[in-house]
Amino acid sequence: MSNLSIFILAVGLSMDALSVAIALGASRSGISWMPILRLSLGFGVFQFAMPILGWLIGGTVVDYIGAYDHWVAFGLLLYVGLKMIHEAFRAADENDTGHDPTTGLTLLMLSVATSIDALAVGLSLALLKTPILYPSAVIGLVCFVITAVGMLFGRPLGMLFGRKVEILGGVVLIGIGVRILAQHMF
Repeated sequence: MSNLSIFILAVGLSMDALSVAIALGASRSGISWMPILRLSLGFGVFQFAMPILGWLIGGTVVDYIGAYDHWVAFGLLLYVGLKMIHEAFRAADENDTGHDPTTGLTLLMLSVATSIDALAVGLSLALLKTPILYPSAVIGLVCFVITAVGMLFGRPLGMLFGRKVEILGGVVLIGIGVRILAQHMF
């Protein structure tokens, strides 16, 4: 597998992470570097680890995972999206920042949901007998950078439109989940 192919694969796998990062960056008007670093690191680590996990599993369980991976991603994104929408309506006080989605269980759920496709890539690379460590490192690094850029790009939207963007961000997350589900169902 060439370096260019690995890079293109990494960018493609990072698109869901980019969408989520823009939505989360836009939902926070006063975002600092720590949430950007947490989200980028969480997404990057999972995008690095999932292909390795898929590669290690190999072709033995591909039929079992493929049957429900899209449902897991959809469920996680639906939950986080609905939670964002709920918190946007609940926050009557403008100074209330609500829950930080770059921490705890929410970060874990988003990291898993945006990296399930990378698991399938690892399975594919195992079937092709392609070494996995270098492609996984490139995938993780590219996702880290793209996630940080997405959160930074989302910041101006959040400052311009305020809490309304948190509702839009929740809708975007749900939309990504629906898209993942639709791609696997049809």
